Amino acid sequence: MQRFHLRVSWPPTLAPTSLLTSLNTAELTVADIDLLIPHQANLRISEAVQKTLQLPDEKVFNNIQRYGNTTAASIPIALDECVRSGRLERGQLLAAAAFGAGFTWGSALIRL
Repeated sequence: MQRFHLRVSWPPTLAPTSLLTSLNTAELTVADIDLLIPHQANLRISEAVQKTLQLPDEKVFNNIQRYGNTTAASIPIALDECVRSGRLERGQLLAAAAFGAGFTWGSALIRL
C-alpha cells in the first residue's frame, strides 16, 4: 500500500494575496493596517502570513494558543477579544483573512 502525504501550502500564499488585492482595491497599503486577524487554523500559517506581509508582532492577533482551531468562528472570537480588551479602537483599520475547505479563501478590510 502506498501512502501519500499532502502538504497544505496554499493558505500562507493565498491569504496575503487576497489581502493585497483588497488593499489595492481600497487604495490602501499594508502600512495602513492597524491590526490583522488571520484565520486561526494554526500558528505556523499565521506566522507565514505575517512574515509575507512584513507586519510586526503588535499588528497581528493570534489566540489559537488558547482555543485551538475554532474553524469558522476563529475570526469572530478573535475580534470579540480585541474589542473587549481595547486592542481595537474606532477609526482603526482591521484586516481579516480566512480560508476553508474546498480551496476557498477571502479577506476583508473593516474601518472601525
